[in-house]
Amino acid sequence: MCGIVGIYLKNKKLSKDLGKYLTGMMEGMSTRGPDSAGFAIYSDNKKSKEFKYSVCLLNNLSFSAFKKIITKKFKKLKLKQHSDHVIITSEEDPKKLLSFISLELKDVSLVGYGKSIEIFKQVGNPKEVIKNFELDKFSGTHAIGHTRMATESAITTNGSHPYSTGQDECLVHNGSLSNHNNLRRNLIKQGQTFDSQNDTEVAAGYISNSLSKKISLKETLVNGLKDLDGFYTFITGTKEGFAIVRDEIACKPAVIAETKDYVAIASEFQAMAHLPGVNNAKIFEPEPGVVYSWGK
Repeated sequence: MCGIVGIYLKNKKLSKDLGKYLTGMMEGMSTRGPDSAGFAIYSDNKKSKEFKYSVCLLNNLSFSAFKKIITKKFKKLKLKQHSDHVIITSEEDPKKLLSFISLELKDVSLVGYGKSIEIFKQVGNPKEVIKNFELDKFSGTHAIGHTRMATESAITTNGSHPYSTGQDECLVHNGSLSNHNNLRRNLIKQGQTFDSQNDTEVAAGYISNSLSKKISLKETLVNGLKDLDGFYTFITGTKEGFAIVRDEIACKPAVIAETKDYVAIASEFQAMAHLPGVNNAKIFEPEPGVVYSWGK
């Protein structure tokens, strides 16, 4: 039993309040997932030449030590610390930076990268995680979040959601997949890499692999209904927006609230009760096996 949430702002004037809205939503889901929490924030940065890299500092590596190492190799970087995470912003060729992080920085874990996305996740009570990252101060266009009750893998940062396996892509998941080991082996043969044994990372890799073949997000999620065995509700984010899908049995809950200003999704309605105008929203449960999406 995990908690998933998402919010997409139709009214861009509300962007400064995105973090505040998501904070309330994730706090509302803290009882569903007490082991860890994470969130992805998207901003309108698609036309920029800069890429952003979300990394987690491991094994007590200090920010100053990390800064010294990476700025010795790459001169034109901007670094911003958030608890044990750092957002690296650079116009450097992504292949060079990604390779350096992977091969040279053993005490650093890449959480995600892209032009629009920033990802943060930690082990611990979701309310403490949210406080550590000061989520309420973030702004942006849309966001998704997760509170985890561990079932498929260890309680670690790498085992936490959201999972990002492609540029500006991420996934949160409530449920479990029964065929993730076979899927993982097949995806590895196609060049996909994985950092954990978590079934959700396999689902994220499946989506990234499909999108890399120029298959649309909607078609990818429809195909997943026959390729991904198990019980699940997914919220998947891209730089354009997000989508939700429930498997055809639909035993994992989800509620959508839509107004002229936003679309909000949560495992339970009470996570959205603080949102402005929610009492006048169109509130509905997504149908089994149907993909709902917002954004381009």
